[in-house]
Amino acid sequence: MRLLGLWSLLSVATLASAHLPPRDHVAHDYYAIHVSSSSSSSASLDELATHLGLTYLGPLGALEDHHVFKAPKHESDIVDDAVQELKRRRLKSRVDSHVLDNVLFTQKQKLKPRHWKRSIIPKRQNIAVHGNAAAVKAQQDIAKTLSIKDPIFNEQWHLFNTKTPGNDVNVTGVWLDGITGKNVTACIVDDGLDMDSQDLKDNFYAEGSYDFNDDDPLPKPRLLDDQHGTRCAGEVAAGRNNACGVGLAYDSRISGVRILSGQISDMDEAAAINYKLQDNDIYSCSWGPPDDGKTMEGPGILIKKAMLTAVQKGRGGKGSIYVFAAGNGANNGDNCNFDGYTNSIYSITVGAIDQNNEHPYYSEACSAQLVVTYSSGGGESIHTTDIGANKCTASHGGTSAAGPIAVGVYALVLSARPELTWRDLQWLTVETAISFDQPSDWKKTPGMGRMFSHQFGYGKLDAYAIVEAAKTWKLVKPQAWFWSPWMHVKQAIPQGDKGLASSFEVTEQMLKDANLERVEHITLTMNAEHERRGDLSVELISPENMTSHLSVTRKGDEEAVGYDDWTFMSVAHWGEKGVGKWTVVVKDTEVNDKTGNFTDWKLRLWGECIDASKAKDLPLPTTHDDDDHDVIDDHPAHTTSVSVPTGTPVSVDPSNLPTRPVNQKPTGTSQADSSATPSPSAAAASATASPENFLPSIFPTFGVSKRTQIWIYGSIGLILVFVAGLGTYFYLARRKRLQSTRDSYEFEILDEADDDEGGARAGMLAGAGGARSGRRAKRGGELYDAFAGESDEDLLSESEDGDGPYRDRDESPYDEKAHLAEGSGSDGESAGKRH
Repeated sequence: MRLLGLWSLLSVATLASAHLPPRDHVAHDYYAIHVSSSSSSSASLDELATHLGLTYLGPLGALEDHHVFKAPKHESDIVDDAVQELKRRRLKSRVDSHVLDNVLFTQKQKLKPRHWKRSIIPKRQNIAVHGNAAAVKAQQDIAKTLSIKDPIFNEQWHLFNTKTPGNDVNVTGVWLDGITGKNVTACIVDDGLDMDSQDLKDNFYAEGSYDFNDDDPLPKPRLLDDQHGTRCAGEVAAGRNNACGVGLAYDSRISGVRILSGQISDMDEAAAINYKLQDNDIYSCSWGPPDDGKTMEGPGILIKKAMLTAVQKGRGGKGSIYVFAAGNGANNGDNCNFDGYTNSIYSITVGAIDQNNEHPYYSEACSAQLVVTYSSGGGESIHTTDIGANKCTASHGGTSAAGPIAVGVYALVLSARPELTWRDLQWLTVETAISFDQPSDWKKTPGMGRMFSHQFGYGKLDAYAIVEAAKTWKLVKPQAWFWSPWMHVKQAIPQGDKGLASSFEVTEQMLKDANLERVEHITLTMNAEHERRGDLSVELISPENMTSHLSVTRKGDEEAVGYDDWTFMSVAHWGEKGVGKWTVVVKDTEVNDKTGNFTDWKLRLWGECIDASKAKDLPLPTTHDDDDHDVIDDHPAHTTSVSVPTGTPVSVDPSNLPTRPVNQKPTGTSQADSSATPSPSAAAASATASPENFLPSIFPTFGVSKRTQIWIYGSIGLILVFVAGLGTYFYLARRKRLQSTRDSYEFEILDEADDDEGGARAGMLAGAGGARSGRRAKRGGELYDAFAGESDEDLLSESEDGDGPYRDRDESPYDEKAHLAEGSGSDGESAGKRH
């Protein structure tokens, strides 16, 4: 079995090293096709190409049994057309087509817009090399001991801060222990890497590099704004020499994969994102969808398959490490949970803090953010390598710069302990990140007892702390997971200070059956229709009363599509047991004419398994993973409950509920305890318990207690009796009047005056009846409101300032026009990069 496993990994490595011929998207269409393992032979693939009218090009990177074909340019999807035609012919003639049976998935490739480089260019500042005298002396002594002669080392405050001692990544002690990144390779997935730079050439690893934009073995920067990747590479692996500064892991290898300098297809990105997954250990990704506060995008199915393949088979089965920059859209009201790359459980999402440990105006917050580290802001930026033989920059920044600093730290960790898995590295990050005294929504997590903030994750990376912890770390057991059934809500979302809550009870037996011992990541896939997506917010409350703000309102998001099978992620519940009631609360925060409905949701718990011998690999995702929306699982262990009966909106009393993030300073246990909120469990249990019905089952319970049912049906009965009596009275009165009229005027003809008087009298009676009818309708409304008021108010929360969570602590004096002018200057960086 061990030999078979080794052979499988070698096969993956061989496939990953194969290069497809250059693509010409003007003259040809390209197709990614997944076939069964038995059909991956050369003869079978040629036969498939013949059946479908294609030309076979080769395997798709490291994705097993995925292959690439081409055809002349055509408006339609000729592969899908051919597959449908084969199905019709087989159905009609009953002729078996084994070729068709072996096709599992096809996708015509389309070029997509370039990813945004997350690199906002801050205003260039004067270099501050003078600081605390003792700190300057200590820095000089370290440089002498380690033979660091790099000319800008004394400017690299993120490595050793002499101006504000302690506000750095605390790395020099790791170097003094002899840990400098040897035997680790970091791959910069970006716009290229200047391998001719004197700062990088000694550590450049050509075998792990490729240019997917220009189909070239070397990812050399070619465009005017192609300096982003080189700057990121310098932060990680700039060598000890006479050029510029040093990287955090200055003895590590650095490779480059170029994808950001032009349009590419999902097929190319999938091949790039795990390129040479046995040689490249860490993938640095300082890019993503636009940070404009209105975009909601994630990786396609091929890219998801590539990332899962990497964490399962990369690094000899220990798993590739993905580091993504959180994003620079905070000033636009953006949130990294609207980015399907940063909210993946396979990525470590890294936000930024400035030299003062403060939150810079650009760094996005979200429940998927694991950690922060240093970048631009507070009058400084990151000093590192730039394009050119011996060129440096003092203006690298944004979350683009924070991500590679984390990559450098993780390279040191793997150098000290290479057997760590991708999940071990996340565990170590949670265990060793340093919370700090800055205003945010800090709260002590019930599972780990660690401080967590949506703005700062678990705190800032400390290189020495995480490397020391890694040396004696007990490896975690393999991953396990539990998936709930779909929760069918299908109710209108109330507006303003109201919310719609739905709960699911996870039992101990469910997790035992799933082999899940403790939680790491939580994902929530949901559907909600809405006429303005930016008005929505979503919270998840765990059984241990930890709240994740999965979605926040976005003023710029005008899309009328709501959420369509969108998956949010949270790391705020790390270490929790997971047993008990999980509650999702959806709100429509703006009172306007834009309305919506909460359709359904599915909860997924990911974490460490109970029994490692029963662990299994997660199957590759498919396009049909979430197609079972209408399947209702009535197994007793998979019951669902909606906390607000029949979706009735309920007014919220903010004084009794969990609050949105507000500015708080952590001061230890007392601060964490003071921020705790009342548990919603008791109220939820009351609202979601199965009601007792005192009438036959054909009568609805309205989701309320027996006593309330008696009141409801009693009230309805009284109303019916009153209406019947009133109707009888009018009927008898009218009959008496008509009888009297006939007795008095039996043979007389009515004149016009008499006729008008009778009509007026009839109109008055009709008006009286209408008034009574109106009063009855009003009473009916009062009855609706009476049982609309019975709810789970403790499950809903609202912003204290009404503007939603994660607002910057102060309004930045940042001058956008000046910034854009600076960003379009001689250095060529675009304002859209996360820098």
